[in-house]
Amino acid sequence: MAMIPDLQSTLLCDDVRQERSGKFILIGLFDSLGSPTYPFRHPRMFLVTRWCSGEGEFEQHTRILRPDMSTLVAEGRKIPVKLPNAEATATNVELFLNLEFHEPGTHWVEVLMDGDIKIRFPLRLGKMAQSSGQQPPGAPPFEKGI
Repeated sequence: MAMIPDLQSTLLCDDVRQERSGKFILIGLFDSLGSPTYPFRHPRMFLVTRWCSGEGEFEQHTRILRPDMSTLVAEGRKIPVKLPNAEATATNVELFLNLEFHEPGTHWVEVLMDGDIKIRFPLRLGKMAQSSGQQPPGAPPFEKGI
């Protein structure tokens, strides 16, 4: 009998590397993006998930939704998750290329296991101020009110 796993972590980042030892290195963790103009294409985004405390074979599926929470920005392929015993973990690294975002606002990332949503979290998209200079240290990257 299968034991549904727990989602130990889900992170968005710019890049992922794997050491010879098997450890993953996540580079550039983020929860927001910005652009001075919309629509815009984000060239590359990784979603890393780790499953634990389950046993059996399952299927992970990821969706990225526009602020209306129903229109798809992107949909990941279905990824098999195999946990031979309750102490095992499964780490999945998913790459999304050239995501097109049509408007600023809170988009949503959903991770499903066998069709059931295990987590839904916000990905904030802001309209960045166009400036020739750099933002002062600690300044928010978005215009006020967004």
